[in-house]
Amino acid sequence: MKMKINEMSQIAMFTALIAVLSQISLPLPFSPVPMTLQTFAVFFTAMVLGSRKGALVMILYAFIGAAGFPVFSQGKAGLPVLLGPTGGYIFGFILAAWIIGKIMEGAEQPSLRRSLIALLCGVTVIYLLGMGQLKLLLDLSIKEAFVMGVLPYLALELIKVTLAAYLGCAVRKAVVKAFPETMVANETSPCHRPCHRKG
Repeated sequence: MKMKINEMSQIAMFTALIAVLSQISLPLPFSPVPMTLQTFAVFFTAMVLGSRKGALVMILYAFIGAAGFPVFSQGKAGLPVLLGPTGGYIFGFILAAWIIGKIMEGAEQPSLRRSLIALLCGVTVIYLLGMGQLKLLLDLSIKEAFVMGVLPYLALELIKVTLAAYLGCAVRKAVVKAFPETMVANETSPCHRPCHRKG
């Protein structure tokens, strides 16, 4: 898969974004999963870059962290993080970015409703995979895994989903204008036309 310089720059820039936002975290005493802005970075990246490049950003982020660079939340790094109780969320980032991008790419004219549906699908995937690995490694019941790994974060996730839905299309439009050769505005590009409130 050949990529141009601008595409590689976009991927590097958004990888840096998620690495930075991952450090804005609030540890919770009852859960190994801190509150962070990681998922907002995932949402925003997928909305702006689409499925292929959005997923590539998340793969690169996971690879860099696994290689020992402290890009995971709270400055953590290494393969044990991916294989530990919180690793399922990071794997979820990859699939969620691809799903969000695909849903948005299917819109001839993007809408706030489609954006919200895409992001809600993405956050569901992240938390399902995260809860699954948490349950497996800590030998929890489904209810315990939900209470520990999902429930405390729902209100904040809804705020992040709403912000990303509003901002994602507007920023993608600007990126399309800045990099027309790598983000071609065609019938399936989600934001080459203005966002509409009606679906």
